[in-house]
Amino acid sequence: MSTSVGRVELATAAVEPEIPPAVAKRIARAVESSRSEGTRRTYAAGWRRFARWCEREGHAALPAHPVTVAAYLVDAADTRTEAGERSYAVSTFGTWIAAINHQHRTTGHLSPSAHELVTATLSGIRREYAAAGDRARTPRDPLLVDDMKLLVETARKRCRGWADEVLERRDSAILLLGFAGAYRRSELSEMACGDVTVHRYDGLHIRLRKSKTDQEGRGAVKALPYTDSHETCPPCAYVRWVQIVGAFDVGGRPSVIRLLRKRELFDAHVCRGGVPRTAARAPLFRAIAKNGNLGDTALSGAAIHQTIRRRADHAGFDPTALAKLGGHSLRAGFVTQGTRNGADGSAIARQTGHASLDSVEVYRREHTPLVGNAVNDIGL
Repeated sequence: MSTSVGRVELATAAVEPEIPPAVAKRIARAVESSRSEGTRRTYAAGWRRFARWCEREGHAALPAHPVTVAAYLVDAADTRTEAGERSYAVSTFGTWIAAINHQHRTTGHLSPSAHELVTATLSGIRREYAAAGDRARTPRDPLLVDDMKLLVETARKRCRGWADEVLERRDSAILLLGFAGAYRRSELSEMACGDVTVHRYDGLHIRLRKSKTDQEGRGAVKALPYTDSHETCPPCAYVRWVQIVGAFDVGGRPSVIRLLRKRELFDAHVCRGGVPRTAARAPLFRAIAKNGNLGDTALSGAAIHQTIRRRADHAGFDPTALAKLGGHSLRAGFVTQGTRNGADGSAIARQTGHASLDSVEVYRREHTPLVGNAVNDIGL
C-alpha cells in the first residue's frame, strides 16, 4: 500500500525535464496536429469572441471565473435577431465552451467550464430553448438530382469564352462530385489530385484521408459510379476539370487556352479516355481569377458555399430559396434523394460515412417526412 502511495506522490511531484528546442517544437507541432484545421479555426474564433466580450464587460478572460462564463452564456442565449428569434443555437454554446476549455488547458489554467455553475447554466438554457420550441438552426435545403441537372446545364449555357469554361468545369465537378459523394464542403476543399483515381469498372475511387468523424485519418474510399448521361456523370465532370488542372500546372494559361481551342463538343462521355498527370499533393479544387488563371491554394469551404449559391442564382432560384442553400445542400441532397428513391439508412450511411444511423434519420425526418409515413395510407 505504501509503495503505491509513494508512486502517486512521485508522479505528482515530477519536475518538467529540460529538452532540446527542436524536440519542444516537434511536440508543439504534434499537439497542434491533434486537431483538424477546421477545429483549430473554430476554437480560435470562439476564443476571440469570448475575449472581446470579456473586455467589453470588464471581466478577466484568462483565467476566467465560472460566473463570467455563465454570464457569457446567458447573454448569448438572450440575444435576439430583429425578427425576435434567438440568434444562437444551443450547439453553438457547446462549441464556445470547448474553445474556452481549450484555451485554458493549453495555457496551464484550470477550465472554468467544469464548474457546476457553468454546467447547470448550460443545462438550464437547453431546457428553456426546448420549452419555448426555439431552435436557432439554419439547416441547408437539399439539392436533388433535377436541381443538379439544371445547375450544370445552366453553367454550360452561360459560357461566353475560355475563362468562363474553366470556371464551369470546376463548378460542375464540385457540384457532381459533391453530390454523388455526399461530401461536406470541408472534404471537397481538402481533396487533393492524388486522392482521385479513375477505376475502369467503378468510376471514380476517391480516398477520403480524414473527415469530421475520422480526425485521426484512418481514411476510406468512396466510389462515384459512371452514369448513363454524360452530362451529369461525375467521372466525366472530374476528367473535364482535371484536364484544366493538368494543362495549367504544365504550361500555365497558354496551355489551358490551347487545350480549350482544340476541345471537342461535350456530346458524349469523356471519362474513358485517360487523365493527365498531376501533382499528387496539389489541391484539386482551386480559386480561379477573372482571367482564368488557377490559384495555388485550395478553394475554401466558404468559397464552395458561394459557388453553390452562385450557380443556383444563375439557374433561376428565387432569393428565398437561395438563402436556404449552402455547402451542405449537396450532402443533404444525397440523403434526401436516396431516401426518395427507396434506399435504406444503412445504404445511405455507406456513402455519407455517418457513424450512426441516427444522424441519417435527422436528414430523413427533415427533408422526406412523407417517405414511409402511414399518413399516406389513412384514406383521407
